[in-house]
Amino acid sequence: MSAQSGLAASLSAKELQLVPPQAARLSSISLPGSRGIRPPLKWAGGKRWLVSHVAALYDQHRNKRLIEPFCGALAVTLGVLPDKAILNDVNSHPINFYNRLKRGLKVSIDMVNDEEFYYRHRQEFNNLILANREDSKEAAELFYYLNRTGYNGLCRFNKRGLFNVPFGKYKNISYRYDFSDYASVFKDWYFVNGDFELLDVTSKDFLYADPPYDVEFRQYAQQGFDWQDQVRLADWLAIHRGPVVVSNQATERIIELYKKRRFTIAILDAPRMISCTGDRAKAKEILAYRNI
Repeated sequence: MSAQSGLAASLSAKELQLVPPQAARLSSISLPGSRGIRPPLKWAGGKRWLVSHVAALYDQHRNKRLIEPFCGALAVTLGVLPDKAILNDVNSHPINFYNRLKRGLKVSIDMVNDEEFYYRHRQEFNNLILANREDSKEAAELFYYLNRTGYNGLCRFNKRGLFNVPFGKYKNISYRYDFSDYASVFKDWYFVNGDFELLDVTSKDFLYADPPYDVEFRQYAQQGFDWQDQVRLADWLAIHRGPVVVSNQATERIIELYKKRRFTIAILDAPRMISCTGDRAKAKEILAYRNI
């Protein structure tokens, strides 16, 4: 079965007609063309464009649990729609948000596309972080608002762990207040926050890793992610006895890193979503895999 037909089968109209309540729930969050479920967050450098490539590999192992050590915006997982998954991120804020969605989050705070309002909510969010309340429902709601309203879907924190993305200046923003549709999709997915090496994986699991790019900016979380972390990740993935797929920017040293560990490497053209120079040329990205 091809990647595209596998996705279509997972959300086919005929199948959904058998369970009308589920069809009604999924219709509001399904992407057009049977391309999976719409990610609930905006994300700079999101991987929706990569879904068909990963799905073509995952469809050969669809009976396996999917493990994502850097789940980010969930674009790939919501594209391939595994039955079971463990979804981890070193950044606790999206994980708190997803765990709240799993419980049927309904946003109760006011959300307004206004600069002064944005910075006031950003300060409230950072106050929750300072008060060690980042796992609260209010923090999840504020994180969603900041994600939708801040600049270009960036998720960026300073060394104190405080959110510092500026106001986005969009003309119009569509906010979602009711996320209960996602609860059934997330039912058998487990969201955890921590270092990738702490994940309890087995040889029967399918690993897909999309770590922070090998570029100068890496302040996605307070801890950062440097070259030693890239090497540590490559070593951890290389000893996994099950199927492994990893994506990253195609720098020379990243290509060499995975070649030395006997990964098969494909070079893909990725859409350049953000550029400080205005350059929108295609960026090169690797898709490295083994044990497929």
